[in-house]
Amino acid sequence: MFVGIGVIGIFVPLLPTTVFLLIAAACFGRSSPRAHHWLTTNRWFGTYLHNYSARRGATVSTKITSIGALWIGIGAAVFFLATPLWLTASLGVIAAAVTTHLLMLQTLRD
Repeated sequence: MFVGIGVIGIFVPLLPTTVFLLIAAACFGRSSPRAHHWLTTNRWFGTYLHNYSARRGATVSTKITSIGALWIGIGAAVFFLATPLWLTASLGVIAAAVTTHLLMLQTLRD
């Protein structure tokens, strides 16, 4: 379930991908070593998950892609959904906080 939510979070800007994948890895680590190995060595997000969980950081390309997708997704939501001002402001604050978090991560070389 957490892997599924994490994968959906790749495409939905306000759904935190990393948190759900870390929860899935923790659950799999205790219940299924095979599933844990699959998750942490997956070609799509295994390296990303390992880098983040080991507190190593993120690559420049990961940061750029994440921040770009975040702002495009929030911008599209605000533009197409005609959100009320309080919600638009809330989304802006959330996007700014996530951007700050991503920029504060240690930058890894590709």
